[in-house]
Amino acid sequence: MLLATTDGFWAPTRTLIEHAYEFIADSGGPGLFMIALADSSFLSLPEGNDVLIVVLSTGQNWGLMTYYVLMTTFGSVCGCSVLYSVGRRGGKFMETRLKGEKAEEMKAMYRRWGTWSVLIPSILPPPTPFKVFVLSAGLFRIPFPKFFLSVVIGRSIRYFMWGILAVLYGEVVGEFIEENLPLVGSVLFLLLIAILSSYAVKWFRARKKVPQHEVL
Repeated sequence: MLLATTDGFWAPTRTLIEHAYEFIADSGGPGLFMIALADSSFLSLPEGNDVLIVVLSTGQNWGLMTYYVLMTTFGSVCGCSVLYSVGRRGGKFMETRLKGEKAEEMKAMYRRWGTWSVLIPSILPPPTPFKVFVLSAGLFRIPFPKFFLSVVIGRSIRYFMWGILAVLYGEVVGEFIEENLPLVGSVLFLLLIAILSSYAVKWFRARKKVPQHEVL
């Protein structure tokens, strides 16, 4: 009874989501812009942009695929810019709680590889928690031009990759996304964590290293 009730409750929601995706797919570029804007700001639509680019680009020419990718990238950059501004405003709140040497070390460390921590996650597919890196970029005052350029480059690489594969291989790419994208994203995210952790360890060791003087 409970299962039936639950299914009955969620059935209209599933139907609404399916119709929304159909509407976005029928809208083409503007629809891609809107879903990318929503996904990169306050909503979470895992794999939505990747799947739609593949679906819309399959069987199309290079020019139309480029248009879809650019609209998706533009929407994602706009959404990320909103989150960045939220993180930047929240920086004052955090500064009151991170005082002294600890706060300065955290800021200096992030500024050392902060741009890369935006660029690399922007390329990686789900389940990489990209919003965390975007908020952190605003929080630790990464210059907006560098942040903006990093997102543009990263998202362009990611979406052009799917668009090119869709034009060349069509439905095969769509099946790959549905079956393997979460696994690929998880592996790449763990690799990212390993790389950033190694940089962090090296940075902290360099900070704590005290020059040794010979005693005569």
